[in-house]
Formats: sequence, C-alpha cells, structure tokens
Amino acid sequence: METNNKEKEVEDNEKISRSMTEEKRKMQSPSLKEVSQVCLHGCCPSPFLSAHEPQSQSKASKPTSTSAACRRDFASKTTSSIFPNTQFTNHESLPSVQESLAEFTKVYPQYSDTYQVDQIRAQEYFHLSFSNHTCLDYLGIGLFSYSQLPKHDSPTYRIASSSFPAPPQSPPPILHIPFFGVSYKTGSLKTQLLHGEPTSELESAIRKRIMSFLNISENDYSLVFTANKTSAFKLLAESYPFHSNRKLLTVYDYESEAVEAMTNSSEKKGAKVMSAEFSWPRLRIQSSSLRKMVVSKEKKKKKKKRGLFVFPLHSRMTGARYPYLWMSIAQENGWHVLVDACALGPKDMDSFGLSLVRPDFLICSFYKVFGENPSGFACLVAKKSALSILETSTSSGMVGLIPSEKLFRTVTESAGTDTEGDQLATPSSVLVPVAVPAQVSQSGRLQQVKTYQQTGITEKLKGLETTEISESEKGIEEDNVKEKGEIECRGLDQMDSLGLVTISNRARCLINWLVNALLKLHHPNTKGIPLVRIYGPKIKFDRGPAIAFNIFDWKGEKVEPVLVQKLADRSNISLSYGFLQNIWFADKYQQDKDKFIEAKGTDGNKRKDKNGTGIAVVTAALGFLANFHDIYKLWFFVAQFLDADFVEKERWRYTALNQKTIEVL
Repeated sequence: METNNKEKEVEDNEKISRSMTEEKRKMQSPSLKEVSQVCLHGCCPSPFLSAHEPQSQSKASKPTSTSAACRRDFASKTTSSIFPNTQFTNHESLPSVQESLAEFTKVYPQYSDTYQVDQIRAQEYFHLSFSNHTCLDYLGIGLFSYSQLPKHDSPTYRIASSSFPAPPQSPPPILHIPFFGVSYKTGSLKTQLLHGEPTSELESAIRKRIMSFLNISENDYSLVFTANKTSAFKLLAESYPFHSNRKLLTVYDYESEAVEAMTNSSEKKGAKVMSAEFSWPRLRIQSSSLRKMVVSKEKKKKKKKRGLFVFPLHSRMTGARYPYLWMSIAQENGWHVLVDACALGPKDMDSFGLSLVRPDFLICSFYKVFGENPSGFACLVAKKSALSILETSTSSGMVGLIPSEKLFRTVTESAGTDTEGDQLATPSSVLVPVAVPAQVSQSGRLQQVKTYQQTGITEKLKGLETTEISESEKGIEEDNVKEKGEIECRGLDQMDSLGLVTISNRARCLINWLVNALLKLHHPNTKGIPLVRIYGPKIKFDRGPAIAFNIFDWKGEKVEPVLVQKLADRSNISLSYGFLQNIWFADKYQQDKDKFIEAKGTDGNKRKDKNGTGIAVVTAALGFLANFHDIYKLWFFVAQFLDADFVEKERWRYTALNQKTIEVL
C-alpha cells in the first residue's frame, strides 16, 4: 500500500510539473520574460520548481544546470572570500567600514551596478542622511518618495524637477499635512467588491496605480482598501463560507497578528484550522506533512472546495522562500488560495506572475518608507470569478481615501474648538500618517506618534490662512498629479525604473554579507562559542532580505530579544522581534529542541496557540534603500555583545528598570 502511495505521489508531481512547464511557455508578460531570462543566468532563480521539483526528473536542462552552478558559486564565494579563516572575538578588532566596503565590492562586483539606488536614496530620501537612523524593521513599499513631502507640505520649498534633484544642505521645515486621509466603511465585503465605487478620484487613481504595480488586471480582479493587514485578513474570514468549506490551512513559521485574527473568526464559524510545520534547523516547509493536509485522498472530493489555503510566498522573519508550486498543488486539490504578499520586496510580484498562478485572493500592504506607522493601509484583492462564494455579512475595516483638501476643510471648520482632536479621530475622518517624516521604528511608540499626528496637526493648522491652504492644495495638484485620473506615486515609479534584477541583486549581496559577518563573531576563551545563532536559511543565493537571529553570552545563555532591540534603538538602529513557531524537530535534533524551544506568553500576555511553544527572536529586514553602511552598523552593534561586562551591565539595567515596585503599607 505504501508503494502505491509513493507511485501516486510521483505521478501527481509529474503531472503538476508538466502543467507548470506548459504555462511557462505561454508567458506573455514582458516582466515575466525578463525574469525567465534572468533565471537562466542565475540572477533570479524560479521559485516554481526549486525545492519541490519532482525527483523523477533526473535529466536537467543546460540552463537549469547553469543557474544551479551560479547559485553554488555565489554561496561558495561568499563563504570563502569574506573574512576567510577569521573569527572576531572583540568588537574593537573589527575592520573599519571603509576596509569592509572595499572587500565587499571586490567579492560582489555586481553591487556597483546598483548605484541608481544610492542616487535615489541621496536625492529622494535625503532625510536618512540627516537622521543618522538605520531602519531595519520593515519590508515595506512606499507609494510616495520623501522628496514629494516637502513639496506637499510647504509650497514655498521647492526642489529642482529633475529625475535626481539636488538635496538641500539641511532638512527643510515641514508642516505635517498628510497626502490624504481615510474614511472608514461598514458594510458587506462582497457588495463592496462587486459594486463598490471609489470614494474619490484620488482613490480611483491610487487603486489603478497599485494594480498596475502589482501586475493585476482590473478585468479579472477587484480591490478594496482596508485599514491594515489584520483588517484585511479578518474581513475575508468573516465573508468566507467556512460552514461549507470547513478548513483553513496556513503556512507561517512565525506568529502573526493578522493570521490569528483570521483563525479566531474562522473558528467561530466552525472551521478546522491547520498549520504547516517547518523542519529544524533550516526551517524549510515539512513537505510530507503539508502534502497530507493539502492533497485530497479521494478524486471525487476534488470537485468540492475544501477550504482556504493561506500562502505567504516567503517568511517575513527568516527570509526563507517557499516554492510557488504549493499553490498549484492546493488548487489542483480543491482549495481556494489566498496569497499574502505583505512581506514581498519591491518588484517581487514580477517574479510571481499571475498568469502562472491565479490566486483567488491576495492581500498586500503599503508602508510609508521608513514611516512611523508600520501597518499603513492594506489592499484586499479578489478574483471576480471567486466573488460568488463569499457570504454577504456586515463587517468593519474597509476604508476609502479622502483627498487632502477635504481634510483641510474639516480641520479649519473645527479650528479653535475643544473637540477638534477628537473630530479628526472619528471613524468618518481619520488622518493616515503616510506623509509624515519618519521619527523612529515601529516598536513601542506607535500610539504616541498617532496621537501627535491627530492632535498636533490641528494646532499647526489653526494659524494657517485660507489662502495658504489653497496655495498648498495648488502645489499638491501641480506636483503630484500628472493628469486627470492619475497621481504621481514616485515611490512606485522609482521601483519600476530600478526593476527586479537591480533590487534583487543588491539585497542578495547585502543580506548574505551580513549573515556571513555575524557568523564570524565568536566569544573569546570559550573554544569558539558563536555569539549569534541564525534561524532558517544562512548563506544562500535565493534567500529573502530578512534574518532572524539571537545573541548568546559566553555562558551560552540567550540575551533577551527585547533587550537587544532596546539597545539597538539606543544606537539609532531599528530592529524588530517576533516569535518563531510550528517548528518540527527530527529525533536527532531532540537536544536542540530542549535547548532552544520556549513557552509563549512569558511576558505575561495570554496567547491562544495549539502548541504554545516556539523561539523568541530578533529580526532585521532590508528595505530596497538599505546600503552597506546600514548592515555594517548592525554588525558593529552586535559585536559589542562579545564584551561580557557590557552584557551583564545592560542586563542588570534592563532588569532594574522593568522590575515591579511593591508598595508596603
């Protein structure tokens, strides 16, 4: 019986492979053709058949062999050429940033070809140079560039209108007026997707631009805006027919607030929730387990939809990329497919290719570049042919986009009243912080910044004359609107001009250098005990631009991720921390399981999770504007933990500041 099952599995693999090969031959999109050509040269390997290519295909084509050899050469060069046969046991012994950069460019000469990113960073995001703050806590995509902000907020401040305008010598004074706001909607998601009209011409233009950037056809898909990613997941769960399609299957190696919201909503409707597992230590998808959950045992059941398959394409925390073939397997076996594209880097949708995999639903979010609100607003995209299966239910979380002049009108009408801050924060008119300069990272200060925006902007507008407001609106219209029905989203325009190859090559060089450099840090006088443990993929050609790691002291005890984050923030570096979960350990890794796995909720929070265990980690993510100085700064910061006195002093300080004071009566 076991032999028959293996034969059937091989047969299914061959069938899916032939189907995918045929689809790839039919590619019409210019971006997909570009990706295919790039793949042949090993610059952007196809995720369709990578880790789950059928074993029966023993003969590999020459282009595939060339691509595989290129990937191996890249990893080998990284390992052998960057600090070869070297261990750093003292942060003072690290080479200087200039020396490291010189060696970096020798190992990765292709990095020099990405100089356009440095030009864009210097000219369009010049505030980064003034702030001296390194933001490594997001994988976001901004609609607008920072250089549009001064032109928006201060009509008297202007930059030359060239492709790469000269930056000012110092940051200009900026009045924090947003590009647009949002109005919350309560209603049926299905009705909104079928018949919803844009709230404004601005919303229509932005919707059109986003769908174009994502390579999504308006003839095949509908889009609604939501308040954030969590709202999008919850909305879909509330509308999806879990009473008949009773299963929810998710593929996440980390704890996600959005997935938890979807899980809670689906369970209330009677859904059976399942999660993929990830094999230790590389945290790859545990294929045999996932296949058993995805593949239908009976062919007759394939005609009936089994439930919702939620697939994130790659891990936001570890940078592990997942083969897109899993979506095809799910579709073949009667699942509706939801693609979570929130963690995708700029232009990654070009390699995704909706002509190859046509998901039923897609969720993505857009962040203000280095913004103080990491949630931004999100987009829920649904295939029109799948709308009929949604239930009509009343839900909240959908939003419309309000032009800035309407915000000005609302503020000036209420200026001078005691409740003006509250009026700005009502559900009918809430400011979106998409155009406010970045202050800090996402952790711990989100609510404080939001309050500042909602109340502080009103105070600043009190003294603004009507003529000044009109002049500001005029400047906005001239600078950011190309023609009627279009809006200039320079952030997206820049990514389109750079293209997938440039952005991917740059991120690949930076993240692999960082991984290698962190692994070179070892405690002194301890027989080479490493300072850093990296979870998931390490040096790898096609890994994503994110890394999950922990720091251990000379005794082998983990430094609390929240402490690492706080100390990094003190050094003007924004990091995140999260919780890896759904980890599967083979018997031979039982010792690792006992050492690394910890219980959730040790911080006092109540968590509802079936296994309740995982690994708390520090995470760093490289946005498309990241440069070598950013990753060197992180490396130098981490190296400080080689000093045992530094670690003990900061641990003591952290414990003292966070211990509870008990009043004795």
